[in-house]
Amino acid sequence: MTQASKKTLSGSSLVLLAILFVALTVLSNALFRGARVDLTENQLFTVSEGTRNILKSIDEPVSLYFYFSDQASQDIPSLRTYALRVREVLEEFAAISGGGVNLQVVDPLPFSEAEDDATRYGLQGIPAGPGGDNVFMGLVGRNALDNQETIPFFDSRKESFLEYDLAKLIYNLSNPTKPVIGIMSSLPINRGFDPATRQMREPWVVTQQIEQLFQVRTVATSATVIEPDIDVLMVVHPKGLSEDTQYAIDQFVLGGGKVALFLDPHAELDMPANAQMDPQAAMFAERSSNLDPLLQAWGLAYDPNVVVLDRQLGLQVSPGAGRAPIRHVGILAATPEVMNTSDVTLAELSTINFSQSGHVAQAAGSEFEFVPLVTASSDSMTVGSEQVRFLPDPTALLSGFAPMGQEYVLAARVRGAFATAFPEGKPDAADEEDAADGSDSAETDGVHLSTAQAAGDVVVVADTDMLSDRLWVQVQPFLGQRLISAFANNGDFIINLLDNLTGSSDLIGIRGRATSQRPFTRVQELERLAEERYRATEQQLEQELQETERKLNELQQGRDDSNPLIMTPEQQAELDRFQDQRIRIRKELRQVQANLRGDIESLGTWMKVINIGLVPLLLTVIALLAAWSRARRRDAV
Repeated sequence: MTQASKKTLSGSSLVLLAILFVALTVLSNALFRGARVDLTENQLFTVSEGTRNILKSIDEPVSLYFYFSDQASQDIPSLRTYALRVREVLEEFAAISGGGVNLQVVDPLPFSEAEDDATRYGLQGIPAGPGGDNVFMGLVGRNALDNQETIPFFDSRKESFLEYDLAKLIYNLSNPTKPVIGIMSSLPINRGFDPATRQMREPWVVTQQIEQLFQVRTVATSATVIEPDIDVLMVVHPKGLSEDTQYAIDQFVLGGGKVALFLDPHAELDMPANAQMDPQAAMFAERSSNLDPLLQAWGLAYDPNVVVLDRQLGLQVSPGAGRAPIRHVGILAATPEVMNTSDVTLAELSTINFSQSGHVAQAAGSEFEFVPLVTASSDSMTVGSEQVRFLPDPTALLSGFAPMGQEYVLAARVRGAFATAFPEGKPDAADEEDAADGSDSAETDGVHLSTAQAAGDVVVVADTDMLSDRLWVQVQPFLGQRLISAFANNGDFIINLLDNLTGSSDLIGIRGRATSQRPFTRVQELERLAEERYRATEQQLEQELQETERKLNELQQGRDDSNPLIMTPEQQAELDRFQDQRIRIRKELRQVQANLRGDIESLGTWMKVINIGLVPLLLTVIALLAAWSRARRRDAV
């Protein structure tokens, strides 16, 4: 073969290879369109099954407008990184929906119509761009009925709930009807007539907040039917409910309804009607509530005669004028340390106050999902409710306090395919008195459900006082209006809880996800260990100082001369010894910091060696071995 022929063959091979490459690229795009492989450690780009069900069930198209100031954020790499994360999730949603979600990305340039639209839609701009220009990173969603939902600004601190927030927005647009909350309560939580004052009673603030966001319907405590259009039934202090009413709640849950249940071993606001006429009878009145048959069916254990005391969470209260504040171990302030912040209902809350709360637990043998929401600390114990009923002085609760080392669950979520608490069917019909009181007690011809149609959701809180105004909000009259100032997050918790329960089971099932941030865990561990050594050495220095001061004072007090301003030889020696000790310990502190920097720099050096030297060297060795193996095969032929 001539040299010219070899050149022609080489040129033809290159052309054929180029044609083959283009053909394979086109073929792969056609065959594997939409195929994705999530290789991230925490499966960041794998959408949960609940979100997929929501996206695939969209009847009318939903339009999403992602407003991100691309040009104005050129110098903010952290914001751009998270914006890319949000956009990738939105694109994944649009791909899964099969046309149900239409995504548009908008860059609201300064002084543009897009910026005016972003402001009009309620998106939040932060002055972080060049020249103080506003930077937007929010979402606007619209449905076919022109309903609108917005996320004013995507906060990277809420990245673990990004999927939930987006799925919730899409679900709300796909189901624009305002959810219905039914409130069944034996406490005066709703608006009504107060026989004691003979005036109309204002509802509790928590009820007012619920009314602003949901349709609220009062359900009588004697009701034997729960209307099927109620999305969530809020049962507060179910005291002495009849079997018919309990059966109605049972069938409501089995039919797909959600329940938020508030029990209490000692409801302080459960006052009998004749409390003012007979204070002694009111003091001895039973104030506990229970729903035992249904709790057993839901796999829960609850004792209505037990109150949780907690020394760590106890609030400081004022016992009266002229007395110093004391810690009340029966009034608890739950902080994020005892909250399940991975649950969306508690993610951003700081304090929830409880008063003389009970606790719930998963019943032995229960196979339902049990998720604690709020717990007591390990420095807690339980006492009988009678000990707090006649409590003259909160300090008495500290007498004999012996923590049991158990973190009692104050609020929990339980989920599963429940079975009925009434396997024999509907209890006997209500008697004539029930039928004559005008309530919803007429018997219906509904079909008895023995098992749930789908997985049910129930949230149980072992306290009702946490709903009352006094534990989380101050209300003051001003010019005929009520000024409301919250000092705890009780109301936020209730709104978050109801908002979560009004969603579909798919939405409720979406859990908090891991974040895309990948911190240098090894470096953080080195810093933590160094800080511990630094603190220990620093404490040693402080102890030496205190010991030296003590000895100097002893030497000063033991002097018998008349010139206390001149140091004795013993005092001077002690002071010199301390100075030497201080110099030595400070050198140790500097050495600890130097060792930390050295360890981090050494780790960084090894990472550079591996990435810059070892990996290329390994690839080179593999390539040489492959070439050597190929040459051997060619020589053998």
